[in-house]
Amino acid sequence: QVQLQESGPGLVKPSQTLSLTCTVSGASITTSSYHWSWIRQPPGKGLEWVGAITSSGTTDHNASLKSRTSISRDTSKMQFTLQLSSVTPEDTAVYYCARRREIGAGGFFDYWGQGTQVTVSS
Repeated sequence: QVQLQESGPGLVKPSQTLSLTCTVSGASITTSSYHWSWIRQPPGKGLEWVGAITSSGTTDHNASLKSRTSISRDTSKMQFTLQLSSVTPEDTAVYYCARRREIGAGGFFDYWGQGTQVTVSS
């Protein structure tokens, strides 16, 4: 059974860098045809894709967040990490990590973490 678990601080001060880690079990983050994503949901709003790292280590980012995001991985620990710099209260959200299965030009998210609440506040 594939499981994803987010971890990181629940409270971050404005202008600081948010760092979240997703630990994967039951699957390898280097298996082809899968992308490992970060998605967030601000309070009262819909889901927003933040970015992803592919099985080969290539990253892709939401254009609106690209200048502030960095995604990396540790294959020895089966973890991938999101760093979001210069956070503001607008970055307050539940952050999810998820696996996306790529099929041709499309795909779908098949496994999700439970989500972790991150609040940006002084």
